Amino acid sequence: MSKILLTGSSGFIGQALARRLLAEGHRLRLPVRSPLSWQSDNAMVFPFDGLEATTDWSGALVGVDVVVHCAGRTPDMNKTASDALAEYHRCNVDGSVRLAGQAARAGARRFVFVSSVEVCGEQTQPEQPFSIESVPAPVSPFAVSKLEAERALFALTASSRMEIVIIRPPPVYGPGVKGDFHALMQWLDHGKPLPLAGVESRRSMVSRSNLVDFLTHCIHHPAAAGHILHVSDGKDLTLSTLLFQLGEALGKPPRLTHMSAWLLKNRARLSGRYALIERLKTSMQIDIEHTRRLLNWTPPYEIDDSLAQTVAHFRKHP
Repeated sequence: MSKILLTGSSGFIGQALARRLLAEGHRLRLPVRSPLSWQSDNAMVFPFDGLEATTDWSGALVGVDVVVHCAGRTPDMNKTASDALAEYHRCNVDGSVRLAGQAARAGARRFVFVSSVEVCGEQTQPEQPFSIESVPAPVSPFAVSKLEAERALFALTASSRMEIVIIRPPPVYGPGVKGDFHALMQWLDHGKPLPLAGVESRRSMVSRSNLVDFLTHCIHHPAAAGHILHVSDGKDLTLSTLLFQLGEALGKPPRLTHMSAWLLKNRARLSGRYALIERLKTSMQIDIEHTRRLLNWTPPYEIDDSLAQTVAHFRKHP
C-alpha cells in the first residue's frame, strides 16, 4: 500500500476519496485548515494555512509516494473576472505549483491533479463533445486558472522524475452535493415552474462515486502517467430526462413551461437563478473513449442509482 498526501480531504470529493483510500489500506497524509470530524490510525493530519506560493509542505511530504491534489478555489458565480482572476491564480496556480515542486524534491513518484473540463469551454455543439484533442477555451477565471495550472504542472514535471496525471471532470454530484445541483433539487421540491419546456440540451456529469473510483484507478495505473484524462458517468442525459428523473425521485414531477426570452431573463434574475437557467439551456458533453481505452476503465456506478441516492440524501437533509 502507498503513502498518499491528499489535499481537500474535508471537501465534497476529498472526504469520499479519503474513506475509499483508507478502506483499501493506504496511509494518508491530510493537510487541513480546520479539524476533521473523523479520525483514523492510518491518517495523519497536518495543519496548514492554505494554498499559497509560500506554503511549506515539507513535513507532510516525508515518505509520500503519491500526491492527489483535490483542493483549490472553486467557482464563485458572484465574483467578477477583475476581482477573481488574481485570487484563483494565487490558489489554483501558484499554490499547486508550490506543492508539486516540493513533492518532486521530496521524491514523490506521481502527482494527480483534479482540474476541470471547463478548461475546454462552457458549452458544446450537437455531436461535438469535448475530447482531449479539443482546443482549450476557458471562459471563467476559475477555468483560466485551472488551464494555467495544468500547463505549469506539465512544465514542472518535465524536468523531474515525478509523473503528472491531469483529471478533467464535469460537474460532480452525489449525496450532500451543493451548488447548482442542490439548487435544482430545491426548485423541483418547491414545485416552482421551470421555464425550460422544449429545451433538449445534453449534459455530461459524473457521480462522486464514479469520480472517486477513477481517482483511485489513476493513483497506480502505469498508463495514466503524463496524460490528460476526461471522466464522466459515461451516459449523457437530456435536460428533460434529468429533470423528470429527479422529479420522480422527489415525488414532485417537474412543471416545465414556455417563456419568452425577455420574461425568462427578468424572472430568473429576480429569483437569483438566472445563471443556473442559462447553464441548463446549453449542452456540455464529454468524450471519455480515450480514458476507457487507455486505462481499461468503465464507470462502475449507474447514473440512475447515483441520482436516486443523491435525492434520498436531499430528502433527509433538505
